[in-house]
Amino acid sequence: MNLRAAIVIPIYNHKAEIGATLARLIPHALPIIIVDDGSDEATQAVLAELVERWAPRVSLLRLSRNGGKGAAVMAGLRAARAAGFTHALQIDADGQHDAADVPRFLDAARAEPLAVVLGRPVYDETVPKARLYGRYVTHVWVWIETLSFAIPDSMCGFRLYPLDAACALIDSVSLPTRMDFDIEILVRLSWRSIRFVTIPTRVTYAPGGLSHFDVVRDNVRISKSHSRLVAGMLVRLPVLLARKVLARERSGAAGGGQAGRWWRIAERGSRTGMQFLALSCRLLGMRATRLWLHPIVAYFLLTGRAARLESHRYFARLRDASPVGATPDPSWRSAYWHMFAFAEAGLDKLAAWTGRVAHDAVDFDDPSAFDALVASGKGALVIGAHLGNLEMSRALAVRGMHAKVTAVVYTEHARRFNSVLARAHRDFASRMVQVTDFGPETAMLLQQRIDAGELLVIVGDRVPAHESGRVTQASFLGAAAPFAQGPYVLAHALGCPVYLLFCLKERGRYRLYFEPFAERIRLPRAERAAYLAEHAGRFAQRLEYYCRKAPFQWFNFFDFWASQRGATDGRR
Repeated sequence: MNLRAAIVIPIYNHKAEIGATLARLIPHALPIIIVDDGSDEATQAVLAELVERWAPRVSLLRLSRNGGKGAAVMAGLRAARAAGFTHALQIDADGQHDAADVPRFLDAARAEPLAVVLGRPVYDETVPKARLYGRYVTHVWVWIETLSFAIPDSMCGFRLYPLDAACALIDSVSLPTRMDFDIEILVRLSWRSIRFVTIPTRVTYAPGGLSHFDVVRDNVRISKSHSRLVAGMLVRLPVLLARKVLARERSGAAGGGQAGRWWRIAERGSRTGMQFLALSCRLLGMRATRLWLHPIVAYFLLTGRAARLESHRYFARLRDASPVGATPDPSWRSAYWHMFAFAEAGLDKLAAWTGRVAHDAVDFDDPSAFDALVASGKGALVIGAHLGNLEMSRALAVRGMHAKVTAVVYTEHARRFNSVLARAHRDFASRMVQVTDFGPETAMLLQQRIDAGELLVIVGDRVPAHESGRVTQASFLGAAAPFAQGPYVLAHALGCPVYLLFCLKERGRYRLYFEPFAERIRLPRAERAAYLAEHAGRFAQRLEYYCRKAPFQWFNFFDFWASQRGATDGRR
């Protein structure tokens, strides 16, 4: 597509700001259409002078009466399309937006000409806090209405529309004409399968700047708009869900043969959504924020077919390997509470790192082994699992300074969530070591931490994040499953004591189970495979015990029992 773009500026009485706004836009050499939304005579005079100065680059479309920002934008989009333009870059007249980002919007449109390019505001200290926090309510409603996190900010007045799609919607649907227009047009375009691209852009609020946002009237209008949109989403729900399922199936087909490779599964959810939960946690508290999890989990349950099926398979194995009636049956209900427990664990991790979980809210089942280890000053390798909330115990240890705890982790699959946790506490990143596989090189990097008396925490129920990673088969819930050799190879190289750690949520509180595993792990070369199998088998037995104890709290939402390409026995 040969992109021909114009700039559309809706204006109502911003006579003091429009001159500077135009001066910053003129260097980009794009035609500019100013839409005067019934401004007063003083503003009309200023506009007439500016149009005369910059003609023919700048043209003026004057509306006879004030119809609202939405009315002005729609008039500008129609005028741009009638003039033969393919795209229109909407920008507010008040000078809040950074005109230097215009080329970035155009580049994004050239890369994806059928997408809407949205500005994602990056605020400085001038932003009014009430407006900043109030926007998040609308963000959440938009995510619900679209069943998507594709629109991180629906209120930013800096955006670029493909005119065919935008004008087709404007001509066929009655859209609101005031401040709620910016929100509703995006939701309805999403319903029409239009893609969205976001561009971070600086937003500055000038002291004493003129704002036409009426706190009462416009909030009422926005609330009414969300009511319409939620109703529209419910009517379209089967179509929207079917579209998502088909998209995921196509994506899975394109990936081909990825079953069992957890590191290839994309992290779901947006950084903006996670940051919203972090903000809600700070402002509203844990109890209110936990309520948000229900619609979020329901969305992921409905759209996450692969995770839902793996939850069913896990509960089927757990049921078959347990006494009759001891565990839940696989069902939509069990999958919902399985996913909810996972989401709640994530929220608790955030709360732990931000100090919203007191140390006395976590109990030791038997603290004697942990107390003795800390008192000795020795370092140790601690093996945990994706069961309960291992991260929470690390956060509490760091915050309480009871022990130096470092996580040895695979982070490819959770970059967004880890970035949110890193913002929550300055020690998060410094207490994490990312690895891809285990061997002498890794051991050398970690030996100095052991020598300094640190506890290295590693999970034993994830295989290495590469096909070359070494695994050992062990019986788990009635079938052979691949367990990483890495923890035992690392323990052998470090020559340190090894413990097991599980942190389960029981009756609203967390309980730590800290168990000695081995004073030292040795792997004689001639019997290496047998020793690895013995250690992996012992770990699998303890993991199975705790899975029965807390069946909803094992969070491996992929086929853990799948054969891994490149899996080997213990030989190197």
